[in-house]
Amino acid sequence: MALITFSNPDYKDRTVYAVAGSHTKSILKIAQENKIPINFDCQDGDCGSCLVRVTQIGKDAGKAPMGVSLTMKEQVKLRELGKLTKEQLDDLVTVDRTGEWRLACQFIVRDEDILVEY
Repeated sequence: MALITFSNPDYKDRTVYAVAGSHTKSILKIAQENKIPINFDCQDGDCGSCLVRVTQIGKDAGKAPMGVSLTMKEQVKLRELGKLTKEQLDDLVTVDRTGEWRLACQFIVRDEDILVEY
């Protein structure tokens, strides 16, 4: 089980448990199930409205990788949004990391504790 802490300056921080390893639940889906108001439009990785910043916390801090690898849609959209440069993308692929900026609809939780800022 993973602990996910959702943080937003306009709302009280909220921590929820998430079953890791199912490879089916995105951060956005988990947020919706727990009535956490992350913005979204398409839910398919095309619009970028569900952009979140994800960092590892607690015992997992500093370990790699974080979540599943960036999807192709995420790579394209994060580059369009200016959150990921070509050089950063090359580095992420080389060292098998995923970066701090993610799309909530694409980020699948692994067995790690994370902070999601939205």
